[in-house]
This record gives sequence, C-alpha cells and structure tokens, in this order.
Amino acid sequence: MLPYAPWIVWIFPLLMSFTHFIWERISKRLRDFIAVGTGFVSAIFAASMIPDVLNGYTYVNGVKYTIPFDWVAIEWIPTPGVSLKVGVMVDPLSVLMANIVAWISSLIFLYSVEYLHGDRGITRYWMLVNFFIGAMELLVLSDNLLMMFFGWEGVGLASYALIGYWYEDHKEYWIDNYPPSHCGMKAFITTRVGDVGLLVSIVIIFLYAGTFNYVDLANNASWLTSLAKDGLLFLTLILLFLGPIGKSAQFPLHVWLPEAMAGPTTVSALIHAATMVKAGVYLIARMDLVLYAANMVSNGAAYEYLYNFFLVVAWIGAFTAFLAASMGMVANQIKKVLAYSTVSQLGYMFAALGAAGLLMEHGEAFVDAFMAGVSHLFSHAIFKALLFLSAGAIGHAIESYMLKDMGGLKKYMPKTFLVMMAGALSLSGVPPFNGFWSKDSILHGLMGEGLYSLYLILAITAVMTVFYTFRMMGLAFFGGESSHVKHLIEEGHKPHDPGLYMMIPLWVLAIGSAISGFLIPSVANLFAPAMEEIGIHAEILNEVYFFSIDRFVISTVASVSMPIAIVLILAGLIPAYYGFITYKFDVKSFIEGNPILKGLWKFLFNRWYINAFYYKVFVNGVLGVSRSIFNYVETNGGGAAIKASYTLISNAVRKIQTGVLRMNLVYIALGILLVIYLILASL
Repeated sequence: MLPYAPWIVWIFPLLMSFTHFIWERISKRLRDFIAVGTGFVSAIFAASMIPDVLNGYTYVNGVKYTIPFDWVAIEWIPTPGVSLKVGVMVDPLSVLMANIVAWISSLIFLYSVEYLHGDRGITRYWMLVNFFIGAMELLVLSDNLLMMFFGWEGVGLASYALIGYWYEDHKEYWIDNYPPSHCGMKAFITTRVGDVGLLVSIVIIFLYAGTFNYVDLANNASWLTSLAKDGLLFLTLILLFLGPIGKSAQFPLHVWLPEAMAGPTTVSALIHAATMVKAGVYLIARMDLVLYAANMVSNGAAYEYLYNFFLVVAWIGAFTAFLAASMGMVANQIKKVLAYSTVSQLGYMFAALGAAGLLMEHGEAFVDAFMAGVSHLFSHAIFKALLFLSAGAIGHAIESYMLKDMGGLKKYMPKTFLVMMAGALSLSGVPPFNGFWSKDSILHGLMGEGLYSLYLILAITAVMTVFYTFRMMGLAFFGGESSHVKHLIEEGHKPHDPGLYMMIPLWVLAIGSAISGFLIPSVANLFAPAMEEIGIHAEILNEVYFFSIDRFVISTVASVSMPIAIVLILAGLIPAYYGFITYKFDVKSFIEGNPILKGLWKFLFNRWYINAFYYKVFVNGVLGVSRSIFNYVETNGGGAAIKASYTLISNAVRKIQTGVLRMNLVYIALGILLVIYLILASL
C-alpha cells in the first residue's frame, strides 16, 4: 500500500476541487490536465490497496493489521465511555468500491475534455466532479456510519449541482417538460426524503450501541438484541434502508433519476455507472456483512427481524427491476432508456443482497448471493459507463438524444456502433460479456435456493431488458436516416465518430465489458479474507463456484440456468430484431391498431402514473395549500384579526433571520451543541 493511500484517495480530489479556478487563470489546458490527473492519482492510490486486501493483511507504521481494520482512526469528540473515532477502513468491499469509483471516473474525466470542450462553465464542472468523487470515496472508505453520512450528503450536494449544470434552463437541455434547474432540485429533494430516514436510523443505532463503527457493530451484537427486545430493530433497519432507496432510485423514490438526464452525459455516466446510485447498494452490502457477523455473535437471537428486513430489501429490488424495465421499453430518449435501465439493474443488485440476508443462516448460500450482487455492481459499472458515454458520442454528433432523431447511424459512426454494441450485449446478458456472468449468477442463485417468486420476476425483467436494449440500438443505428440526420448532412454536419479523447475511454470500457466477466472469481477472492473474518471459513468458500475461474465458467455453463438464460435472451431479442433492426414488423401500427396495447403503451410511457401522482399530491398539493393560506391570511380573506396576528408573528420571526453570516454560524453552533447535549444526556 502506498503511504496514507486510504486517506489520499478521498482527500486529494476534495482538496483539488477548490483549486481549478487558479489553474484556469494560468492555462485552460493546465486546468484540464490537472483535473483529469487528479482522478488518475486517486485511482493509483486506490489500486495500491488491492494487494494488501488479497493477502488479508497490511502494515501500518510497522504494525501488522488483519483485514478489515480501522486505518489511523482519530478521536473526533472525546467522550468517556463512547467510541467517537473517525477513520478509513481498508477491507475488500471498500477497496473494490474505491477502485470502481476512481478508475471509471478517471475515464469519464478524460472523455469530458473533448465532450465539454469550449463550454463556458467547465471550470465549475471540474470543481463539482472532483468534489463528487472525493465525497463518494469518503463514503465508501469510511469506517463508521457517521463519517459515511458526510460523504453521502456530499455526493447528494454535488449531484444536485451537476444535474442542474446548465442552470440557465435553455430549452435544448430540458427533459420532457422539466428544465435542468428543476431536475436538479427534484433529485435533491427526493433523495433527501430517504436521507432523513437514514440519519434517524444512524442516531438510533448509536444510542443503543454507543458507536458508529462498522467493526464494533459487527463484533458486539448487544445493540442488535436490545433493539429487537424493544421492538425497534425492524423499524430502525427500514429507516436505514430509506437512504439506499432514495440514493439508488428504488421504488417508491425512483422518480428523480430519469430527470437527472438533464445534466451533461458525462454526469449521467458518473452518477449512473460508478458513483452516486451505487452508494445505496454499497451500504446494503456493508450492512449485509455487519448484520451477518452480529447475527453470528448473538446466535441468531434477532434473526426473525433480520429476515423480515431482508425480505423487504429483496422484494423492493425485484419490483423496481420490473417496474423500470417496463418503462424503458417505451422511452423516447436514448439517455432515458439507459436511466430506466440503471434503476432496473440496481433492482437486481438489491434483490441479490436481500436474498443474501434471507440466507444468512446458510453460509454457502449467503456467500453465493452476496457475491452475485457485488459482482453485478462491478459489471454494471463498466458496461453502463460505456453505454452512457456512447450515447454521449451520438448526442455530440447529431445534437439530439431523441431516438426519433436518429436512425441509420451505423454507417456514419461505425466505431461508436461497435463499442456501444459491446455495452448492449453486456446489458442484455449475452455470453461471454460481463453482464451475462453476473446477472446469471443472481438468477442461478435465486433458483438454486428455491426463491422462485423473485426468480420469476427477474427472469421476466431480463426479457424486457434485452428488448429495450436492442430497440434502442435499432432505432439509433439501423433503418433509414431520420429527417434530423438528413438535415444535418445537408447542412454539412455529417455525423461522425468522436475524437481520440472520447474514443479511448470507450474502447477501454468496451474491452472491459468483453473480458471483465472472467475476473469475477478474482473479485470473489478479494472477499475471501473478509468472509473468513465474519465467520465464513475456507471450507465454505471452496464450495462456492465463484472462487476459481474454471469452476466458475464450468458451473455456469453446465448449470440448468444456462439454457434458460439463452431462452430469455432470444425471447427479448427476436421481437426487437424484427421490429427495430430489420423493420420487417411494423410495431407502431400494431400498437395503434390494438386498443389494449395502445393503453398499455400509454400507461408505461407515463411511468405507471407514479410520477404524475407525486406531482399532483406533493407538488401541486403543497402549492395549493400555500396559495390558500396566502389568500386567507395575507390578503385579509380571514379577517383583520387574523391578518394582524400574522403580521405580529412574522415581524417577530423576521428578527431571527437577519441574513448576517455570523448570526447564522452562531445558530449552527448552538444547534450542534444541543444535539451533543441530547446524545450525552441519553447515555
């Protein structure tokens, strides 16, 4: 491990994010070079931790530590009898996530140099993306829930600014009826709903455990049994799950993510491939390990509550996967197809990690399901970054992301077609691309453990995934050119493949999508020391087919799920092939001529009317109430007495909000002191 690597990985991007305006004054080329270089420096330090994790130990200041360990934990608020240390944690999950975030983000940064060349806000962009990466690395490397939450909120803040990057709301950047500033605010508010639940659960856990530290929570199960005894364990875990539901766009807080497409496509790749939406998956995976170990220590005293919690996780994931895939089948923008796809694939991961929790009483089955979920996180990060960046190349070439504005692009953008096809084959789960190995592992595990209802929903989702993927590819690259493309050609702007800075990341990710599936056993081996640490010993690990490449491939290919996987692929591919690639079947006329299918198409296109319901109740409803209050109180509609009372109260409250920064800081300090007092008083 390079010196202080776990700290540098997240601190360096955060610090550098505030320096880009300085480099811009010296040289714009220098600014871009340093911005991209910051990502790769963080990635190199992240990679330096891999050998230590593989060995199951590392050395810090000459002292040998086993994995997992708290790396240079610092006393934050010295409190007698309470553990309030903050530090970074080097273990397989944190190191894997740190490398996924750092390396894919670095490729996206390199791509951004050409993609956003000439954009007048690019210095602000570099500041935000590096801040984003630093916060995400803090989130995954933290050794405790509280420090993780700081990274969690930092990611939310940066994503809000990046989604609304084109804040002037020019019509060309709108997503349907929503301008970028609205989309950013929608993402911020929706995810905050989940974050409130997460924060409440963190506080409850601390009050019962006296620590935020993951290792302490895993090794001492008294907090678990105490919460169960008081009837609060299930509620606390559900509140914790609200955070991942919001951040990873799961039902019912999934509505923000399609509108997040208002930002630059590089932001879409950043948010939807390697970083923000993976935060929720990471936290559930982390709690899988913590709760497995705590359950072992408590001899299963709280297993009933844990089982019910993970049942909710698995079913929310499975339903979300189906829900989002159905929307992706009718989406009219290429980035929205990929956005729905992201929500759906995240559902697969939650279903797998939820299934792992259901099977925690069976060591081998737990490892199988857990590694399937983590492996799909790894695969998805690669192929979804590839798909978004490929979509960005198309948008960059034709100045539109509407599928109706595409068509026939294969002959104009052959290199883009090849790399995007690699991503499409991965997303569809076609062997030997990486999506096949990880997705089939999830389905294989659910079937093998008798979780047939979950398996059926995800199998149907797999068919829809293949359909919407090749529908997207057909509409973009096959058939005749759209009137928009013809107009561009007539104007002398013939579509073409992007330049070197954009193509290098695309080729790297395409090759990764083709071969990284064979690295899944290596990913599993990375976790072997941590699995042994929580009580899953070598004899159990040896029974899991992930842990050697030959057994992994043979077990997957020879399994009963392999022919089923081929059938699922063909079931989605054949209608998409005839409807949108060869155009031998007129899908539009067929739907228009069938009232039931037409109604179903409208239902799916309107996102099951869930989004419309939220606007009706939570947006228009609140605005309606505020207008009623205004009309009743401020316009004297309620009488002179009410208006006078309102004026008296508002004048008093107005004095509290002076607008002076010093006073605001005083209020913040008083609030922090109050929180500390309440925590200490309850101990």
